Amino acid sequence: MTRYNYASGAPWEDRVGYSRAVKVGNTIEVTGTVALNEHNEVVGAGDAYAQTKFILEKIAKVLETAGSNVKDVVRTRLFVTDISRWEEYGRAHGEVFRDIRPCTTMVEVKALIAPEYLIEIEATAILIS
Repeated sequence: MTRYNYASGAPWEDRVGYSRAVKVGNTIEVTGTVALNEHNEVVGAGDAYAQTKFILEKIAKVLETAGSNVKDVVRTRLFVTDISRWEEYGRAHGEVFRDIRPCTTMVEVKALIAPEYLIEIEATAILIS
């Protein structure tokens, strides 16, 4: 099987040694994604819904680059800094995945890589056809 690595240019990719996504066979793994735009600026500072929405759009873009889309997502993992805001995260997640219904985990963590980030999301997609 061939392995494809997809980069986004995030400042940590080279330093830490990881890819935005990796595709092997019919499986695509999307790494933990935060609300950082192409200019290395935080999107939606202080806004859990806006950060979640932006991250899911960012994940959708890399899936498209890898020949997939959000309909192929079978699992998401949400790492949040304040679980009491679960409805804000969940509303944005539901707007994308309401009809797809992947397995989903939301876990509160002590901190993310920078204090501005309220949420980090991973995704797994499996191409069926």
